[in-house]
Amino acid sequence: MTSTVQSPYSSEQIAAWLRGLLTIAWADGNFDAQEQELIANITKDELAPKIKWDSLEIITPEELAAVLGKSTPAAENFLRTAVMVAIADGTYSPSEDQVLQQFCQALEQPENFLEALRHTLEHPEKITPTPLTNGLTKRQIDALHPLREWLDGLDIQDPRVARFLCKMIPSQCPFERDVTLFGRKIVHIPPMCKINPLYDQLVGLRFRALSYLADKCGEDVSPYI
Repeated sequence: MTSTVQSPYSSEQIAAWLRGLLTIAWADGNFDAQEQELIANITKDELAPKIKWDSLEIITPEELAAVLGKSTPAAENFLRTAVMVAIADGTYSPSEDQVLQQFCQALEQPENFLEALRHTLEHPEKITPTPLTNGLTKRQIDALHPLREWLDGLDIQDPRVARFLCKMIPSQCPFERDVTLFGRKIVHIPPMCKINPLYDQLVGLRFRALSYLADKCGEDVSPYI
């Protein structure tokens, strides 16, 4: 999978960028060892095969800042994609919030968008992840408006990042379903588009990533659809 598009980012920056996204994806512990290995292999072998990886382990905030720089456009765009990965499963957890805060501080980026995300955490002190829900108060909804605008400002400029986002963000709204135990329903899970107030931003980002790969890079995007 190759592209003739000239990326503004070096291979070293993209390697650090993707390791940062993996760090966020694994932060809440929802991925078991096999799932982590699968995502790592997708990243290494399919999305960025020409990058020389020193490690597929998580990246520290200091390592990330040393490569992406502090107070740079690259750092801001990375954080936009990191937030998208954090909320892609419909859940924003305290562990994800902690990692994002550390990244913000190391990259010297404003943390105001984190304050907006924290409005979706009813009990931030708990370890249990809290689903993002459209049953938010008016104050919570108002607090998310600047975050939506900030996320919509992401400009896709690298095919490797675009491919990662197309893989991480679901291609369609997962159907609602019942969880049963011994033939008895114990919980009802609504579709993601009903429980994630930032779902439109996820869909928009995935569409822009697909359009970038198809229109700018001339790639076949059918595997992502």
